Formats: sequence, structure tokens, C-alpha cells
Amino acid sequence: MTEEAEAELDTLPADMRAHFLRIAELLEVYGPQKVREPHVKPLEGKLWEIRMKGKDGIARAIYFAAQGQRLVVVRAFVKETQKTPRGEIERASKRMQGWYDVDKFTSLSSKAARRP
Repeated sequence: MTEEAEAELDTLPADMRAHFLRIAELLEVYGPQKVREPHVKPLEGKLWEIRMKGKDGIARAIYFAAQGQRLVVVRAFVKETQKTPRGEIERASKRMQGWYDVDKFTSLSSKAARRP
């Protein structure tokens, strides 16, 4: 999970955070191939959404699958419209790209550090 997404999740109501943790547990136990609607739904490209409900409304956490059997949450927000807003998808996509850029840099740095 990115730092931004973690901070965003922390601002959600407690019941929505609990719902997020339950779905995250399902993804960990059964794998993303077996968990589907109503818990998760594909958005576009590599982005998927975790669908959370609470007494005060609905929220979404957007994630993608990364190498090494990792799911990376890049955005969390309270949803106020029927459709996931385009701006939220674009923000998540930019964060995903930023994560890949940092991960690539970290991997290269690690390899360089191991050279004799």
C-alpha cells in the first residue's frame, strides 16, 4: 500500500475500514483470481477496485497486482457518484506508474549494491 493510500484509508469511517480489512483478508486467503463482485471489480487496465459499504455510504480502494504476488493499494476515497469518477482512476493510474518507477529504481539500486 502506498503512503498516500494508507493516509486516505485512515480517514474513512471505522466500518468502511473494517470492510476493507475483510476484503483484503479474502484476497490474501483465496487470491485475487477467486475474489470477485461484490467485493472487487476491474476498472481499466491493471486497476481494480475494492468495494466497501458503510452506514454513511460507500468507498473504494483502487489497487493493482505487482510482481511477487503483491497487491498494491494506490488510492482510497468515499464514492459520491454512481460511476467511479474519471479523475480518481487517473490519480490511481499516476500513482501506479510512480510506484513502478520507484520499484524499478530500488531494484536497480539493490543490484548495483550487490556487485563486487
